[in-house]
Amino acid sequence: MTSGRGRIVITGASGQYGSSLTDKLVSQGRAQDLILITRSPAKLANREMQGCTVRYGDFDKPETLGRAIEGAEKMLLISGTRVGARVIQHKAAIDAAAAAGVRHIAYTSFIGIDDPGNPAEVRHDHIETERLIHASGMQWTMLRDAHYADAMILMAGPGVMQTGKWISNAGEGREAMVWREDCVDCALAVLTGSGHEGQTYNITGPELQTFAEVTALMAEITGVPLEYVAVDDEAQYAMFDAMGIPRRPVDDQSVKGIPWNSDDMVSFGQAIREGFLEVCSKDVERLTGRPARSTRQMIEENVEMLRAAALASPS
Repeated sequence: MTSGRGRIVITGASGQYGSSLTDKLVSQGRAQDLILITRSPAKLANREMQGCTVRYGDFDKPETLGRAIEGAEKMLLISGTRVGARVIQHKAAIDAAAAAGVRHIAYTSFIGIDDPGNPAEVRHDHIETERLIHASGMQWTMLRDAHYADAMILMAGPGVMQTGKWISNAGEGREAMVWREDCVDCALAVLTGSGHEGQTYNITGPELQTFAEVTALMAEITGVPLEYVAVDDEAQYAMFDAMGIPRRPVDDQSVKGIPWNSDDMVSFGQAIREGFLEVCSKDVERLTGRPARSTRQMIEENVEMLRAAALASPS
């Protein structure tokens, strides 16, 4: 079912999530319905050629958002990248959407945030953003995404292959890592379908796994011996410090392919270790009509890249 041809505004449209979602909407013939907001419109010149509307908008400059959002019926608020600063940024977008008459807002949130004991640094940003959306008067849908398998296998995986070790403070905690594309497909279903108002979806992979189990899978599929090394939080910080990864967020910075900061990553590991991210649902299948894809499949589809990383000299 569809809910008409109202215009859809997507924030952060030049990022990986936004770009993938835009591709899918364009392929459905929805280019004319899309309003893409970005701090860097030049990055989306190709989208204008496809028929999308591209507008400048900056979460840090609330005065730019009202005009950017104008005319939209639905908004996908893709969470910002600056952990710890996102509530103010998101509030600007939510306020602008409500003022512009947006009827329905969907938000890329995170699993396990209802429990106030969850130590993941991102919890505060997401739970406060959800609270602001609830209070906005707009219809809403929360897309609570699990930890991306892409982040662990495609971004952190090459370093694991080079060193032969997966070092983590997650202990034997379990999580159901999810493909980013499965998250995007769920957002697509919400934005183009009906009946999702007032719903909170847990967008997870199909099974709970420890990092030790994922390490063993990588070793089995690649044929490269790998060891899982469980460390405490201080040792995890020390490892990231040695790599030059900042403890606090730095915009547009990546170290050895890793774009995160260590406060964020260490708190993630702690949350996994303590069981706060042990969430596994069927919501991907509920929204898309097909099962969520597995971490095993991601490793299998990227096995040559991982094997090549094992042969490369550490940089």
